[in-house]
Amino acid sequence: MCSMEVFFIKQYRNEWKYICKEADLAQISEKLSGILQKDANGDDGRYEIHSLYFDEFKNSCIMDNNAGLSERYKYRIRYYGNSHDSLKLERKEKYNGMCCKQSCNISQDTFQKLMDKKTEEVFWEAEDNVLKKFCIDIMTKLFEPKVIIDYERTAYVEPITNVRITLDRNISAAYDTDSFLDGGYQRYPVQEKNEHVLEVKFDYILSGYIKNIITNELPAQTSFSKYYLGRSKLRNMGII
Repeated sequence: MCSMEVFFIKQYRNEWKYICKEADLAQISEKLSGILQKDANGDDGRYEIHSLYFDEFKNSCIMDNNAGLSERYKYRIRYYGNSHDSLKLERKEKYNGMCCKQSCNISQDTFQKLMDKKTEEVFWEAEDNVLKKFCIDIMTKLFEPKVIIDYERTAYVEPITNVRITLDRNISAAYDTDSFLDGGYQRYPVQEKNEHVLEVKFDYILSGYIKNIITNELPAQTSFSKYYLGRSKLRNMGII
């Protein structure tokens, strides 16, 4: 093992979350379409996201989330649609209500080595600091896969001010982490029928016309966590 410390240049962003109905999303989507661009990825800005979340053996990530700690982090590996050509490792931190996300692309070979617990081999091969830090946390804190979270996303962007608004539908959780890439696992809805999530991400200032669209249509913000709700759903069903 290696005690090497890996440092990051961190840039935190605001992240507002709302739980809403399909009708709310439809109204907001219609209004946003007139003023923002749709994400160039996917079909008309819409695509599927598949994320594999990790936690350490004490489940500190989920416990810190449940306790509402202002400073916490978690890891996930994700891909989009049905393509495994570009797997992305992400380390997402929260600090005083703001978020910082560091990421890097990893190969399927690297992913399989991580799943096969060949962590030291991956560490010495790694060139990216995010992957090195992940390997260190696996070796020292025993991080391992915990849950798969899937959903459909429609994204709107405002490149000049770096605003991103995402509409996430049909969020589901699965426990068969070994089947993450092949998709052969049972999915369980995380929310009530017709409930979805809207997220607003921006650096410092959110334009008034965008803020008005969101706040006039939706209730108060929430601390919704797909990871936390997914694991809680599976636990309440007696699956884990």
